[in-house]
Amino acid sequence: MVGPRRPQIVLFGSSIVQYSFSDGGWGATLADIYSRTADIILRGYAGWNSRFALKVLDQVFPKDAVLQPSLVIVYFGGNDSMPPHPSGQGPHVPLSEFTENMRKIGEHLLSLSDKTRVIFLTPPPMNERQIQVVFGDAMRGRSNELSRPYAEALMNLCKEINVKGIDLWNAIQQQDDWLNTCFTDGIHFTAKASEIVVKEILKVVREADWKPSLHWKSLPVEFPFDFGEASSLSLTDLELTRNKKLESPPFTSRL
Repeated sequence: MVGPRRPQIVLFGSSIVQYSFSDGGWGATLADIYSRTADIILRGYAGWNSRFALKVLDQVFPKDAVLQPSLVIVYFGGNDSMPPHPSGQGPHVPLSEFTENMRKIGEHLLSLSDKTRVIFLTPPPMNERQIQVVFGDAMRGRSNELSRPYAEALMNLCKEINVKGIDLWNAIQQQDDWLNTCFTDGIHFTAKASEIVVKEILKVVREADWKPSLHWKSLPVEFPFDFGEASSLSLTDLELTRNKKLESPPFTSRL
């Protein structure tokens, strides 16, 4: 591995995670914010549901790994909540099974080490009309009515297994004109929606009573900024202020 060793923050999930490193994406923004303090590791798999995640859980997060992640941010549920396909195939996972799958994922991650922390992201709302325009019949039946119970069940599960939860379902709907500003295709996030996700994550991490803290301002900066040499620009001040706008999250209901 490339040294020195840093804390690892792993993003694990479906396309909301895989595409998060796109321009303005929430994963890319986190990587920028933590660029001198932690490594953001992407493990996103478009089209996956919680059932698929369980199949690879031990491979992605082996219990015997020398270095365990400090934080895992998990997103599944959007594909699980799609309506069942008449053929019996497709990504649909019944709500009860989804909840149990997420319980197993959370418990496995918490068992990796006594300092591994977990955040679950709920399914967000969607723009159903935009989905129909972009995808046509390929996403027929995908709806907010079907997705909302999965978000609610996940937030309840977070309380049961003592992991942090971020209620994207409600957080995104607090944004003005969210239907028209938060989605590239009715499902996946614009830079505006990604900014909401980042603000919510930073608030949870900042307020959590984790020891050590995983907030980017609390982690040690890797190597000196200037090795004591005089500079007309204070890089320390620049690092502390350039992401200031992301430290004031919108109102949301979450753990």
